[in-house]
Amino acid sequence: MSNEVIYADEVVTTALIREVDLSAFGAKGKLAIITIDNGMDHTRPTTLGPQSIRNINKAIDDATALNPAAIAITGKPFILAAGADLSGITVLTNADDAKYVIETGHSTYAKLRHSKIPTFCFVNGLALGGGTELALSCQYRTVASTAFIALPEVFIGLIPGWSGVTILPKMIGPTNAVKVILQNSLNNNTMLKAKEALALGMADEMYEPVDFLEKSVAFVAAVLNGTKKIERKDHSNDPDWDSALAAGRAAINKKYNGAKVKNAEYALELIAESKTNTIEAGLKREVEVMVDLMMGDEFRASIYAFNLIQKGRKKVAGAPKSNLARKVSKVGVVGAGLMASQLALLLVRNLKCPIVISDLDQARVDKGVEYIKAELGKLVEKKRMSQESANRLSALIIGTTNKADYAGCDFIIEAVFEELQLKNDLFKELEKHISPECVLATNTSSLSVEKMSAGLQHPNRVVGFHFFNPVAVMPLLEIARTPATDDETTATALAVGKELKKTMVIAKDAPGFIVNRLLTRFMGEITDAMDEGTPYDVADNALREIGFPMTPFELFDLVGPGVALHVSETLHNNLGDRYRISPTIKRLVENNVRTIYIKDEKGAKQPNPAAIALMEKGSNPSTSEQVRDRALKALAEEARLMLDEGVVTSPQEIDLAMMLGAGWPLMLGGILPYLDRAGYATPRFLEPGVASVPA
Repeated sequence: MSNEVIYADEVVTTALIREVDLSAFGAKGKLAIITIDNGMDHTRPTTLGPQSIRNINKAIDDATALNPAAIAITGKPFILAAGADLSGITVLTNADDAKYVIETGHSTYAKLRHSKIPTFCFVNGLALGGGTELALSCQYRTVASTAFIALPEVFIGLIPGWSGVTILPKMIGPTNAVKVILQNSLNNNTMLKAKEALALGMADEMYEPVDFLEKSVAFVAAVLNGTKKIERKDHSNDPDWDSALAAGRAAINKKYNGAKVKNAEYALELIAESKTNTIEAGLKREVEVMVDLMMGDEFRASIYAFNLIQKGRKKVAGAPKSNLARKVSKVGVVGAGLMASQLALLLVRNLKCPIVISDLDQARVDKGVEYIKAELGKLVEKKRMSQESANRLSALIIGTTNKADYAGCDFIIEAVFEELQLKNDLFKELEKHISPECVLATNTSSLSVEKMSAGLQHPNRVVGFHFFNPVAVMPLLEIARTPATDDETTATALAVGKELKKTMVIAKDAPGFIVNRLLTRFMGEITDAMDEGTPYDVADNALREIGFPMTPFELFDLVGPGVALHVSETLHNNLGDRYRISPTIKRLVENNVRTIYIKDEKGAKQPNPAAIALMEKGSNPSTSEQVRDRALKALAEEARLMLDEGVVTSPQEIDLAMMLGAGWPLMLGGILPYLDRAGYATPRFLEPGVASVPA
């Protein structure tokens, strides 16, 4: 082990000291202010790798040697610190180095906590993870009103391991600590606003940014001269420890659907221990836990997934040059049903240009337009939009039954019934009214985009543009290129998707594209097992330990049997017998039974008797382990075929699509790291070290 671990690519944070005379603020002596700064602007937040921590450690020692009246730490404009340098952590290969990184943070932060000279943190902006823990380790804290604060570690496969999980419950009580450490983190890393952090007791005072530093210095002076007294409460004997821990357990169960996720379990365990542990004992446990997590594949997979999502938002693999995109100033939506209306709403809110929406008759058009206007009205009621903005956007919605009204559109997306000939005929009709450059996009989930463009004058303008439901919430957008789709069309589609704030993956025009192809294969193995005689609840819960947000049949109920049957039939016809047609699903559709589960009068999930009565009664049941095994083997096989067929160009695109389009758990790293780790991939999809501990 090196006694000074170095990250080769660490963006090093410096720690500079300046002294401020406190006499002008009514106190004696000087304040030593340590400013941590990585030398870059706010687009590259300050992070804390080993060298950065060593710099902070030295600055604390140097500041102490000046014998000031107080020491304060703050950050560069808008940023305190965004936590540990995670990219560096993922290259560590032995436990001793991991232990060094954690203990160095502990020893540095302890100097602030135990200092005989009063220590302050001026939280001037974003404070995440180790940045928040740096602030919590100081004896007093001020916060700028614009700051955001969070402990996101559980979200990314760790725990707050630089003292946060130990000292926060003691500082703000168990209920609030569970909220910050577990509930917020598991809720897609929800951050605290400054006023919320103040209310929880994580800060002592809040000031506006314009004079934040001056007022923070004045606060220091007031504490020193005794005009400001800060009371600290001991929360060890709070009566709500049991209820707080129960709330933490409920948050974990809700997020992971009953699965045991190592780092989340650890976080809850250490919060519970903090009730009686000394800080020193708590920090020792943090080291043990952090080393265990940092040296595990699960954490490496989480970081792989996190980085993949962050990069996917910024850059689309295989995208043509962005300057090829044409300007889009008028958009058409064909269809006025729920999906089409959701699309029109999303488009008008983000593009703020005229949106033409049509359907077969005026009544359907009117219903779609009214839906859009009603949704805008709800945003006004929730104070998420002004009435003036809603009125302006409403005026941009043009309802029609005349295809000629699509003249002048630069981009048209269809969301009509999933029937190939219908869509092909529609595109042929639209070509009579639009320019050769207007993009024709389809929201199909499984049909051939190439066949949809057959016989068109300009098949190069046709592209798949597949959203996931609910349209406004789900972040993924699949862009499907046919052999004829040109770069200008693709670039324009990507530009529109970017305006809609979607993360996009480009796929070859192949049946089911990425997500539906894999999900349908996966779901097919579950329904096949049920049809063969496996009790529906055994089949449905066979993969619970993986941590999906919902069971397969809960997802089935969300999608609907009609859609599920259509997609499976399409894939069966195009990809063969490994996509089988479930007789149970056929009966559900034929008998208009829409769900396998229903809710009782108390809202609890119950089996739907009508669905149970229609299930195939096979005589070859499987165990839970057998169902799980066949489903995961099928996923591995299908992913390999997709890569071999060039549906996507890399395994990373499959992982990104499955996480953002199907809710595959981030803590698994996506679909492929899990299949590698569980032994279903031969050879591996990803080399050791990409989403696992390096070999």
